[in-house]
Amino acid sequence: MSIVIHHNPGCGTSRNVLELIRASGTEPVVIEYLDTGWTKPQLLALFAAAGLNPRDALRTTKSPAAELGLLEDGVDDETLLDAMVAHPVLVNRPIVASPRGVRLCRPSERVLDLLDRLPPGPLFKEDGSPVIDTEGRRVG
Repeated sequence: MSIVIHHNPGCGTSRNVLELIRASGTEPVVIEYLDTGWTKPQLLALFAAAGLNPRDALRTTKSPAAELGLLEDGVDDETLLDAMVAHPVLVNRPIVASPRGVRLCRPSERVLDLLDRLPPGPLFKEDGSPVIDTEGRRVG
């Protein structure tokens, strides 16, 4: 099984996670979910594997979540899932699946636990803080 990244190329964290995966020597399957969209079964499987519920995976900033009333108390999982299928941008990203598990990789260094080997350093997060030092060790 290869690594799969559900990717938004307009997101700095998602781009950084993709770079970390590639730097480790793996070319992942890249799914640009804003173009392909989601299905409810797909979201349920990803969330279950990652230990998330729809509320945990909801993107609340730079998304229409507030305008759609999804941030209100009492909004159930079914409503959130329906909204995520209708508006793919509502799913927080990137979600990465590998033989080591599935994870919402926010912050970007969360992807390191899913890689067979760490990429050589130095490597940095999208905000400039180090993730891998010059000796190839995790920072932080």
